Amino acid sequence: MPLKVVDAGSLKKGDAITFDGNHCIVDKIETSTTGKHGHTKARISAIDIFTKSKKVTVVPGHEKYEVPEIIKLKGQVLTSEEKKANLMDLETYETIDVDIDKDIIGEINDEDTVEYWDVEGQKIIKRKL
Repeated sequence: MPLKVVDAGSLKKGDAITFDGNHCIVDKIETSTTGKHGHTKARISAIDIFTKSKKVTVVPGHEKYEVPEIIKLKGQVLTSEEKKANLMDLETYETIDVDIDKDIIGEINDEDTVEYWDVEGQKIIKRKL
């Protein structure tokens, strides 16, 4: 369920949006106005939170985008493999299997404390604490 809905013209760098069914972070946004009776256009460049793939589109400024709910949590890594880790949530003490962000794959070791994100039910380790 989306947290809220925003216009494309009001987005800023670093905002989270749901773009073509994927949860993304806005990397770059450029807005331009057209002629006397035209609509504002927004060129949005966004990076997928999970796959790191880049998506670019040009839409009218009044185009609506959903903002996903991102919950940032802390956990301790119990075991880690190449792209996945088994970690224990430091608040609820439950153990879960979580994907590791591509940028930090080699940095995660057993017994590390990490920050992981829960984005609409999908979980990913984003950084080592």
